[in-house]
Amino acid sequence: MSNQLLKGKKGIIFGALNDQSIAWKTAEKCYEAGAEIVLTNAPVALRMGEINKLAEQCGNAPVIGCDVTSSDDIKNLLEKSIEHFGGKIDFILHSVGMSLNVRKGNHYTDLNYDWEHKTLDISAMSLHRVCQAAYQMDAINDWGSIVALTYIAAQRIFPDYNEMADAKSLLESIARSFGYHYGVRNKVRINTISQSPTMTTAGSGVKGFGGFLGYADKMSPLGNASAEDCANYCVSLFSDLTRFVTMQNLFHDGGFSSTGVTQAIIDQMEK
Repeated sequence: MSNQLLKGKKGIIFGALNDQSIAWKTAEKCYEAGAEIVLTNAPVALRMGEINKLAEQCGNAPVIGCDVTSSDDIKNLLEKSIEHFGGKIDFILHSVGMSLNVRKGNHYTDLNYDWEHKTLDISAMSLHRVCQAAYQMDAINDWGSIVALTYIAAQRIFPDYNEMADAKSLLESIARSFGYHYGVRNKVRINTISQSPTMTTAGSGVKGFGGFLGYADKMSPLGNASAEDCANYCVSLFSDLTRFVTMQNLFHDGGFSSTGVTQAIIDQMEK
């Protein structure tokens, strides 16, 4: 039975593609917790995914296409969401990321810079666009919450994570910087969640991801956190129980980020 932590709250979920995605799980958990939601993704992703099925599961939630590289699209999304809800928004999940260099197999030492610009634009600057549009439109209620998904490669080198590491570093910086300004004016909090490697459509596109998933699990005292567990964490950050948590990069990784080595890894290396 749901604890109704988000009863009466209204939010926008970016990035739900299929039932493997963290955004999809978060939408389900927010709805179970009593929230009303609007679903959004890029028009091409809406055609590829199964988002209408999710919308039906979440009380026939509206699905509004939005190209996150377009300020006009973001403004339209916010306007239509406010019109649908009959008032301001309480929370936003930013679960957006894309790298053409990774998709095309370009090594970090041989990037196509036009594609890198797109990666930074879609995966990081989009958070600033969302925050800026919401800030200028005064679209979020006081004590609202914005959460963006990131990864520890923003702080540590994971060779095959490639240029997405740069994008996640910028994403986390934007959350801190905009978190200050939005906090001062409206008490809106902005945080990033650094999630365990998760078998999503995006994650599985990284070279060697399957092997690393097992390594991370052995390196984490609690094991890897699942997409569903991450969704539960998102709900807590959208709720009033975390009203004074802001400008933080929050590790949700079973302890991976604080572990030097585990006995399981030592045992494996000594075989």
